[in-house]
Amino acid sequence: MVSYKELGLVNTREMFAKAIKGGYAIPAFNFNNMEQMQAIISACVEASSPVILQVSSGARKYANQTLLRYMAQGAVEYAKELGKNIPICLHLDHGNSFELCKSCIDMGFSSVMIDGSHLPYEENIALTKKVVDYAHQFDVTVEGELGVLAGIEDDVKVADHAASYTRPEEVEEFVSKTGCDSLAIAIGTSHGAYKFKPEQCTRNEQGILVPPPLRFDVLEECIKRLPGFPIVLHGASSVIPEFVKMINEHGGNMPDAIGVPEDMLRKAASMAVCKINIDSDLRLAMTGTIRKYFDEYPSHFDPRQYLKPARAAIKEMVRHKIVDVLGCNGKA
Repeated sequence: MVSYKELGLVNTREMFAKAIKGGYAIPAFNFNNMEQMQAIISACVEASSPVILQVSSGARKYANQTLLRYMAQGAVEYAKELGKNIPICLHLDHGNSFELCKSCIDMGFSSVMIDGSHLPYEENIALTKKVVDYAHQFDVTVEGELGVLAGIEDDVKVADHAASYTRPEEVEEFVSKTGCDSLAIAIGTSHGAYKFKPEQCTRNEQGILVPPPLRFDVLEECIKRLPGFPIVLHGASSVIPEFVKMINEHGGNMPDAIGVPEDMLRKAASMAVCKINIDSDLRLAMTGTIRKYFDEYPSHFDPRQYLKPARAAIKEMVRHKIVDVLGCNGKA
């Protein structure tokens, strides 16, 4: 058993309370390798922002749970080396079983998500409460979920017809019976880089496809029923067009990749949404930059050569999200 406090990490309780009071959201970035982690931490240090480092079950298998633990500890020390002791949380994204959540807690995660949203309502409550009862013994915070997001992201695969908005009339009972510390809700975001189909969108004056607005009415009703309680948005990458274009111009094939407009995310962050998950944007920045680099330098083969500009692109993307979208700069 390793306590997250031994690694210098924090849970989400205090950072969420400050975010709700301050009208901003904490960035939650899914990372898979060293370069992504370096870019995230360096950008957050420079912007003086708290951060949640997220690991999916797929990323945990890919990177190895022991290495991830030391990477998280390294992130804390790296931030100090860069000159600031920012709050860093290590969070399990979309945990799908009690056993997985327990394993992560025992390995030093400071927060876990138990996603029982695919289960019948009462079973979701029972599973979430079981995780909460175990996690709270070690001061680890727990995120639950009501409503089902469509899309594909790592181990999460949900068809459009299976998606459903969160029912606001259920949120009070769910939080009360489970004791969870935050709640992920479904208001129209989606997993992956293909969040909306072109036929769902309209074109603005510039000819750019604009997706349907998020269901802020659902969000507002949830806030009314859970005043001051932390709300989370998943599937909230913007699928930044410049990186999609870069990928397509350099050998990729990503037609109709459409994300959530950043102005909608900023509005959500100004309400009670205190954590916004960002994953596809990070991957697109990395992939686009690497594809462009190989086109320009076809004889290069040293990973340090092409991963360095990829890391720089991720860092700038993270800085942009922190400052221009989430409003959490200067909040560390």
